[in-house]
Amino acid sequence: MKIEPRTLPGFMELLPNEQIKFNSMMDKIRKSYEKFGFLPLDTPIIEMADVLLAKAGGETEKQIYRFNKGDNDLALRFDLTVPLAKYVTEYYNELSFPFKRYQIGKVYRGERPQKGRFREFYQCDIDIIGDGELSIVNDAQMPSVIYITIKELGFDNFTIRINNRKILNGLFKELQLEDNSVEIMRIIDKLEKIGKENVTKCLQDLNIENDKIDKIMSFIEIEGSTDERLEALRKLNIENELFIQGLEELSQVVKHVRLFGVPDSNFNVDLTIARGLDYYTGTVYETFLNDYRELGSICSGGRYDNLAEFYTDRKLPGVGVSIGLTRVFSKLSELNIIKEENKSISKVLIVSMTESNDRALEIGTKLRDAGINADTYLEDKKIKAKFKYADKLEIPYVAIIGEEEEKNGTLSLKNMITGEQKEISLNEAIEVLKK
Repeated sequence: MKIEPRTLPGFMELLPNEQIKFNSMMDKIRKSYEKFGFLPLDTPIIEMADVLLAKAGGETEKQIYRFNKGDNDLALRFDLTVPLAKYVTEYYNELSFPFKRYQIGKVYRGERPQKGRFREFYQCDIDIIGDGELSIVNDAQMPSVIYITIKELGFDNFTIRINNRKILNGLFKELQLEDNSVEIMRIIDKLEKIGKENVTKCLQDLNIENDKIDKIMSFIEIEGSTDERLEALRKLNIENELFIQGLEELSQVVKHVRLFGVPDSNFNVDLTIARGLDYYTGTVYETFLNDYRELGSICSGGRYDNLAEFYTDRKLPGVGVSIGLTRVFSKLSELNIIKEENKSISKVLIVSMTESNDRALEIGTKLRDAGINADTYLEDKKIKAKFKYADKLEIPYVAIIGEEEEKNGTLSLKNMITGEQKEISLNEAIEVLKK
């Protein structure tokens, strides 16, 4: 009895032409990260459960894939941050600080699969970890990396929205609402999704007095340019120490983001950005493609006080951002807006019109030695089938080796887009194919 081949819901599989586009996006992200000196890191997909779950709790722990193998209690990683914390602690004496790393890898969450959400997905993370302290200038470097990365992916009209949670926490202390601060920030973070009226209702459900709700709403609705918003915050004359510290940090980040070369048109201060995760303690970021707001934030993150508090007494502050590549790719594909450059891995398909493939194999070797991706068709098929193969894989050129070409030491190069075909030397073919 045959088993029906099927893929689990929430796991993405792509056809080769789609995988080429996915890999291209991943390569651009990797190269952008490396431009800023971030070092590559790869950690195991499977970890000891007690190590991986040291920081987990609530909804996150319910989504963990956990299993036993022999006497070992194991789990699949659910993000790349916890493995980073373990790694930095384990190899602390061998690392140079600040430690700048990037990691691109799959993570696993057993949540209910739905459109745009996956159980297995790629994250592309960067983090800078300090030893004891970490300059606020590092917080400004993150938007510059985001800016370069999104530009490399082919988008110009996007906005990196920046805030500082100390400003929000300082406001809540001023209003004597610090006990509800985490829940309030989670509600504020939903403003764009659920609207002002629903945010107000959610705050009322926390039994917050209406006058305090009015102050919160007035605060997050401060408008104007980045500099005008910063000035408006100063004019509030809030004397809470945490608020003042957050405002100073945000001002420094804005100053240095500009020095890193990010145009004002691509970033702004947005007081509604809170980030739902409660381990963010300072600067927070979210990035939106302005023409495709339905995608939501495509790159987000922030500053945290102590990366590895569950593994060590050392204070290891950090700042980082993450791109959920699988979700972003899925959404961009759905909207048919991925900008692609190459539709094929191979630049040329070499086909032989004679009984022997010897000459075709020799030419393929020489083309690859010249740095050209070259495929050789080895099956005994009619020429029509060979061209159909090239056409289906969208290979842009076919190099034909017939009796005349073998005798002349040449090849006939056909452009599959224009239909033009010329008999030329190997060196001439290399020049054409390298363009």
